[in-house]
Amino acid sequence: MTTFLTARHVLAHDGRQIVELRDAVVVIEGDAIVAVEQGEDAAAMVAAAADDSRAEIIDLGNSLLMPGLIDLDALTDIDHLNLDSWWHPEHDARLNWSSAYAAAGARDVLSEAERSTLRRYALVQLVLHGITSAMPIATEVHSAWAETHDDLLDVARTASELGLRIFLGPSYRSAVHTTSAEGAPAMHWDEARGWAGFRDAVRFLDTADALQDPLVTGILAPCRVETVAEDVLRATAEESARRGTLVRAHATQELSEREIIRERYDATPLEHLASVGLLNDRLILAHGVYLDVHPAVLGRDTGELSILAGAGVSIVHCPLTNARYAFLLEKLSQYLAQGVNIALGTDSFPPDLIRAIDTGVQTAKAQHGSLGSGLLAEYIEAATLGGARALHRGDLGRIAEGSTADLVAFSLDDFRFGVTDDPVRTLVLSGTARDAHFSMVNGRVTMRDGVVPGVDLDELARDGQRIFEKLRAAYAERDYLGGTERELFPPLFPAGS
Repeated sequence: MTTFLTARHVLAHDGRQIVELRDAVVVIEGDAIVAVEQGEDAAAMVAAAADDSRAEIIDLGNSLLMPGLIDLDALTDIDHLNLDSWWHPEHDARLNWSSAYAAAGARDVLSEAERSTLRRYALVQLVLHGITSAMPIATEVHSAWAETHDDLLDVARTASELGLRIFLGPSYRSAVHTTSAEGAPAMHWDEARGWAGFRDAVRFLDTADALQDPLVTGILAPCRVETVAEDVLRATAEESARRGTLVRAHATQELSEREIIRERYDATPLEHLASVGLLNDRLILAHGVYLDVHPAVLGRDTGELSILAGAGVSIVHCPLTNARYAFLLEKLSQYLAQGVNIALGTDSFPPDLIRAIDTGVQTAKAQHGSLGSGLLAEYIEAATLGGARALHRGDLGRIAEGSTADLVAFSLDDFRFGVTDDPVRTLVLSGTARDAHFSMVNGRVTMRDGVVPGVDLDELARDGQRIFEKLRAAYAERDYLGGTERELFPPLFPAGS
């Protein structure tokens, strides 16, 4: 079967750069794009296909058809940011475990079946928001410690069923951030669990290989670097080098991380990553905010960006999360000018990269004090080509002959969009990722007009709400002040009588 996708606007790649085609057709055979044409040539190709019983024509109408969005810090939970991005005067610790809770032994809040449903809920959200390739984040806060091999095998199977391309491995850590009874930041260490988690992650790499599923790729995913023991990070680097496996780590994410690493290792985070052997082109660094150029660190360039660029490290920029948590990248233009590869991530709910791109563009303009800064094209490239470079997948992130058929279409038909000047600007200024109405991964249609084959969204919504309420209630058990759920999460306005 040959599939012909037609659309009013197509973001294609001409071998040198992204280009916009009008009234174009993208032809797919199997899992690959075999032709891209526009205008009269496209019309003639589609007319011929109409008489071919082996051809399928999908007319996407007044849409922007573009490479599928690549999310390298993807939501796989249900409460992150919903509950912890609102400042509370007595809970500036951001809902960490209490030190007493960690010492007594944490528990799994959800059953195995509930954890599976939570992950299914999150992965379906990714599909509905136009994401075709995802690298999930961990959900340790509600677990007894960290993710397991079997947890991630369930993620892999669910993603493959949904048709989502996934890069994943169980996260592992040797310590957890806690809050003492006095409200002070602390850490609870359990290095044996760190090693057990690493061994589980290595086992998952073998499992992922054995699946022989083109949609599933195993990676190594240590947690925030200050929570992983030095010898475990070194073992991670050695295993990555032996297998050629990507490593995704959260680092240079918070100021406290720099202080912890300085005190423990007498090094900066980048020096620490280099010392254990992780600073190379297999490393995908989530956030990358608190480097020397950030005003809260030094406020000047002493070479950390050039170190990242020289090593080939990719940064996952999460502009919507950065804005909501008030830790801004300083500034995207500096990273790009130094040659640092930038990919994008959502890292929160909703997993909406269109809103994230808009937030990043507007934030950059404010940071620079200039409408000529925060170029939209840079963010679109990061969400597509930048993600593909980070993954070492030159076949992804572009619509071109020979590329893999991972595509998404956003409808521009809604009257509330207003008029269309440039289709990308129109989408980002007036729309969201919820305007995605068609997705294809590896040549397979994974979403059409808000429908994900095999998924009952009404049932999943009910299950998701029930699980969310159970997760929210569990915070009170862990809170260092012993507050009630309502005290931890007061409503924005009091209830009326």
